Amino acid sequence: MIHTHIDARLRWLDWRPGELWRYRDLIALFAKKSLKVAYTQTVLGPLWLLISPLLSSFVYLILFGRIAKLGTGGAPELLFYLTGTAGWGFFAACFQNNSGVFGANAYLFGKIWFPRLTVPLSNLLTALFRLGVQLLPALALAAVHWARGEIAPNGWGLLLLPLTVAQLAFLGLGCGLIVSALTARYRDLGALVPVGTQLWMYVTPVVYPISALPAGAIRRLVLVNPATAGMELLRCALIGTPPPAAGVVAAAWGVTLALLFLGLLLFHRVERTVMDTV
Repeated sequence: MIHTHIDARLRWLDWRPGELWRYRDLIALFAKKSLKVAYTQTVLGPLWLLISPLLSSFVYLILFGRIAKLGTGGAPELLFYLTGTAGWGFFAACFQNNSGVFGANAYLFGKIWFPRLTVPLSNLLTALFRLGVQLLPALALAAVHWARGEIAPNGWGLLLLPLTVAQLAFLGLGCGLIVSALTARYRDLGALVPVGTQLWMYVTPVVYPISALPAGAIRRLVLVNPATAGMELLRCALIGTPPPAAGVVAAAWGVTLALLFLGLLLFHRVERTVMDTV
């Protein structure tokens, strides 16, 4: 028999991971529902998971490859933009979908108790599924270039690919939890999330390689961006582009874990009283 004790006293580090494991079926159910609702009553349904990144990649190819002529550091252009779109889309989904958890689920949180962190984790699981689907065109195109000998995948990069995805996921989750805790009280901050995400993308090597940046303040800003390491490692694994420096990766993981820890602290702090303010 499972006994659940709900205590009104607040403990900052009382996260109870065992409860999340017991509610793993609920996490999967939320993720399945999110995917189902997103493509209900659409003409093409789940095909949008493939069409959307392809369209975005072709737009980037025209705007940044043909018109702006930024270059891709020698990588095949379409493959470069496909991997960038998939990686950034994954991070942005982990961030944006978790930035308004309390407001979006107030109707549910006010009726029944369950670990509130199950919702952000289900959003992360949904984003992970979408990433897997959206990487399929990139992998297919990469296989063609591999067969032609035009590029060579990085073996170590492929082995470390799960850690690369985990870093982007934890970074997006941590930032999302922080913003969610803040927007529970200050709702107008939620309007800044799409704008902030778009600006963040431009200081991340999504549509350009780091090699295209001149030495200076802008290059340093991109290198200290914790999302840069994940994007560069993703391309390193699939395309064989040069990996970022070890110091950049270590700094990215340090910032990521710090933001994740802060996000969990704030989320846990707010969830006890959030229904009084939402």
